[in-house]
Amino acid sequence: MSQAPISRFPTPEVADLPDDIRTRILAVQEKSGFVPNVFLVLARRPDEFRAFFAYHDALMDKPGNLTKAEREMIVVATSNANQCQYCVVAHGAILRIRAKNPLIADQVAVNYRKADITDRQKAMLDFAMKVAFEAYAVDDSDFARLSTHGFSEEDVWDIAAIAAFFGMSNRLANVTSMRPNEEFYTMGRI
Repeated sequence: MSQAPISRFPTPEVADLPDDIRTRILAVQEKSGFVPNVFLVLARRPDEFRAFFAYHDALMDKPGNLTKAEREMIVVATSNANQCQYCVVAHGAILRIRAKNPLIADQVAVNYRKADITDRQKAMLDFAMKVAFEAYAVDDSDFARLSTHGFSEEDVWDIAAIAAFFGMSNRLANVTSMRPNEEFYTMGRI
């Protein structure tokens, strides 16, 4: 077990947090068996914690044409490009579980273009990467290409919003030196 701090910023004690945040953290701990470090790092600023997780949940837990695994693919691919260790490791674990595939997260993180995913998913990730690094260049041709793969305008919004949201998340994780929980490394692999 690593003894390194989970963040370069101090993290609060769960018992000292506002009731709603403490309740959410304890529910996650009960479900997963541990508290993901992102919860503790962001809990130091309760209002921002609430806003962050409200938007996270609105993007990642909604029904729609994008599967939950595809949403995680976007996070893993763009987070790797942003060199965000925390998000690649944590969301890689979630991707392995949601896709029921122990290999997929590593493939998507290293080079999604060579991963064992569909052409539709590659088009989705191409667009997510464009949003992450060249959003100013998005144009009608991007929408047309995604449309040929069955993506609606609402799907395109979701892809863009996930890439953008996790760009912000990646930057916070890197600035705080947020460490992935060790539990994430083995989840969904066996």
